[in-house]
Amino acid sequence: MSTTFVNKADIKLKDLLNYVLDNGIMDKDPRPYWEDPDGTCTPAYSLFATQYVETFNIAKGEFPITTIKPTAWKTGIREIFWIYQEASNDLQVARDKFGIKWWDSWDIGDGTIGSTYGAIVKRLDLMNTLLRDLQEDPYGRRHIMSLWQEDDLRGEIGLPPCAFQTMWTVRGEYLDCTLIQRSQDILGANNINNIQYVALMMMVAHHCGLKPGKYTHFIQNAHIYDRHIPIAKQILNRPICGKQPKLIFEPKSDNFYDFTIDDFRIVDYEPQEKIFIPIAI
Repeated sequence: MSTTFVNKADIKLKDLLNYVLDNGIMDKDPRPYWEDPDGTCTPAYSLFATQYVETFNIAKGEFPITTIKPTAWKTGIREIFWIYQEASNDLQVARDKFGIKWWDSWDIGDGTIGSTYGAIVKRLDLMNTLLRDLQEDPYGRRHIMSLWQEDDLRGEIGLPPCAFQTMWTVRGEYLDCTLIQRSQDILGANNINNIQYVALMMMVAHHCGLKPGKYTHFIQNAHIYDRHIPIAKQILNRPICGKQPKLIFEPKSDNFYDFTIDDFRIVDYEPQEKIFIPIAI
């Protein structure tokens, strides 16, 4: 008797796209814009819906990487290193040490992305505090990292964090994580964000002697930009993968700050043809 597998991430991405296409409304006076080849800037309107939730049970072999389109998963995880290991907002560090270039458009003029993301992790010592608290008080109900700090963001010209809060719960031998996201460009970031925070959960769990458990993702504003709508409909016509890809984490150290991209690999990942997706700024 044969068993048929389906990639849950493919199903969830199509569900999210349909949710927004069927229930969304167009925004007004958008802040983001398209940078056109002739140098002009065009407002980037978006169709959005609210309060979308998705859960993946990592302990049972689920993993949120879609095969409907390719994902730069290694670069996504390197961004987690930049934010939470390096605790940096420095764009040169992002480029030279981690090979990340997609933040260059958010340079506030001093070679950084402003007082956000890694800068907040560093100023408040968020990562070390989480690791210590999970080990000293594993069943505590206050294990929260928040990148949304009004004192840093008020009047800031950089981009406030989109994925801004994680909540962590030890459940026996497992560590569960919930990611709270205020805003998400579905085609530009959904798959990357999920991979990133599952990787972070794996890293934190290993450091604390735990196993990765359930990962839940809450999006307050899930949107499809106007120029992405035809692409979203094209993606909906693509087939769902018959395999369940998995992220394998095999570190050589037990220390969070020693983990590298070489500790990660993905199996059964066979993405379909690349689709060009323009990014609104």
